[in-house]
Amino acid sequence: MQYSVRGIPPEVDRALRARAKAQGTSLNEATLEAMAKGIGLGRGEIARRDLTGIAGTWRREAAVEQAIAAQDEVDEALWK
Repeated sequence: MQYSVRGIPPEVDRALRARAKAQGTSLNEATLEAMAKGIGLGRGEIARRDLTGIAGTWRREAAVEQAIAAQDEVDEALWK
């Protein structure tokens, strides 16, 4: 199957060409791989990183609170 795709944004073109060069593949192969991954057909599962594992686990500690408060103090000697 062949496609003609027009209107490729310059930043997408640069990224695809850089990926092809880094992987030592053709622009066509890099484009096909990017398209497949983009619609969820890439090899293996896409590793996604987010904060769901740590969200809501913050606990206040006095030492941390003091360190943060110290950052709010203005050192007058530095402003002369």
